[in-house]
Amino acid sequence: MSADTAVVIPAANEADRIAATVKAAAALPGVDLVVVVDDGSHDQTGRVARAAGARVVRHSRNRGKAAAMETGGPRPYASSTRTTPPRHLLFLDADLGETAQTAAPLIEPVRAGEADMTIAVFSTRVKLGGHGLVVRLSKEGIRRATGFDATQPLNGQRCLTRAAFEAARPLAHGFGVETALTIDLLRKGFRVKEVEVDMAHRATGTDFRAQLHRARQLRDVARALAVREPVVVQKSGQTSSQALNRRTP
Repeated sequence: MSADTAVVIPAANEADRIAATVKAAAALPGVDLVVVVDDGSHDQTGRVARAAGARVVRHSRNRGKAAAMETGGPRPYASSTRTTPPRHLLFLDADLGETAQTAAPLIEPVRAGEADMTIAVFSTRVKLGGHGLVVRLSKEGIRRATGFDATQPLNGQRCLTRAAFEAARPLAHGFGVETALTIDLLRKGFRVKEVEVDMAHRATGTDFRAQLHRARQLRDVARALAVREPVVVQKSGQTSSQALNRRTP
């Protein structure tokens, strides 16, 4: 298969898992580049990722997931030529480990021209303690804004065309990026498709740090929705953007 996809992995303090994630991602069909954005890690994330074969870009301080995606996303385009089509972008979380090897179904609908962005639905659910409030906020916000009923709206495993990525920039801040990506692309007429994959990442705990993480998620998702409200309404009272949620088993 000809190379047509780059993988972008935002990473912060993931030295224990990043090597396995990079190696699994690099082995995906059609992937010829893995970019790891070391987002101000205090451990050896960048060094380990580079040793595993990734091209590493480092932030001197932690700037958040959206900023890491903004940094990593344009990198694969720089090596494109007039005779080489721009690469698709597959965004993966750094802690997927070996399960990143199951990401190929996310690329296939984009490669086939059936979708402009795919969103992963994990077939193996990992219980995320206290995470439900943020998920419900995101799901309801996306539904109100577009009519799209997202199964796992905060899932960061996504494949996009270059056109879709550029249309979504500038990306929403922090952990609001996934919610905003879905809303913005649907409102602009891009096709979004959910795809079931057999992936798993580290479960969120219930300690203070985990609670603080969820509070930040809640804040960022709420901000992303606030700047996209009120929903644009037609004279008939129906939302101006309607989307069909198609799920691929």
